[in-house]
Amino acid sequence: MNKKLNTLLFVLGATLFNILVVVVSFLLLSAIFVAAIARHLPDGAEQMGLSVIFIASIVISFFVYRLALNRLLGKIKFEDYFDPIIKRSMPAPKRKPD
Repeated sequence: MNKKLNTLLFVLGATLFNILVVVVSFLLLSAIFVAAIARHLPDGAEQMGLSVIFIASIVISFFVYRLALNRLLGKIKFEDYFDPIIKRSMPAPKRKPD
């Protein structure tokens, strides 16, 4: 397998992982909400609660994805196996020494 195929498979796998984390965290937070909080709220408040749960599950997935990616970065060198997704068209400017 070449670097471009590795990159494509990594992006697809990471996307599926992120979606799975969102779904699992949404289901867990929904179960906690229904079991502990929903019975004490008025009838119309469930929609707002589910909206907050959905946003919270997206935030949780961001942190879990970031943690997993940082651990993976510590184990393998991405430059050896993956092609860069965004390539620079111009070289980075050189910094002046202080």
